[in-house]
Amino acid sequence: MVFIDESGLSERPHRVRTWAPRGQTPVLQYHFNWKVLSAAAGITCRNFYFRLYQGAIRAPQVVDFLGHLLRQLRRKLLVVWDGLPAHRAILVREFIAAQNGKLAIECLPGYAPELNPVEYIWGYRKHRELPNFCPRDFAELSHHARRALRCMRRRPRLVQSFWQQAELSL
Repeated sequence: MVFIDESGLSERPHRVRTWAPRGQTPVLQYHFNWKVLSAAAGITCRNFYFRLYQGAIRAPQVVDFLGHLLRQLRRKLLVVWDGLPAHRAILVREFIAAQNGKLAIECLPGYAPELNPVEYIWGYRKHRELPNFCPRDFAELSHHARRALRCMRRRPRLVQSFWQQAELSL
């Protein structure tokens, strides 16, 4: 079983409360760009897998990510995901049908992100790995996002905690 979700990052920082010497307010300087880096992640009970994409995630990126998961896990998969329109695209449906039963799909109920453990990956990344991060350019954003997700993936207890948080929501 693999839960899948998508998220986006931009060059604008996610601001969180931080420490500074008294009387010296921290100042974040960043470029006001609208470039977006999208991430797709799938989580199993032991690990999570991710891919980064420039721009928004559409049907070709969903197909690419599903192919990535099939290559990495090498077994039949039950994919559980939300109602993103790209998940229902003709290209995605054709790819799933071409897998000859190696890929089964289930959808989460609408407005229930707390049931998807991948949402906790995004929250952790946003609040613990990349808070107040002001990249100089898109390449630096991509590098740091990839590094943060790899560091998170190397922590099995952290991955298990994402599952536990989703179970507590039930």
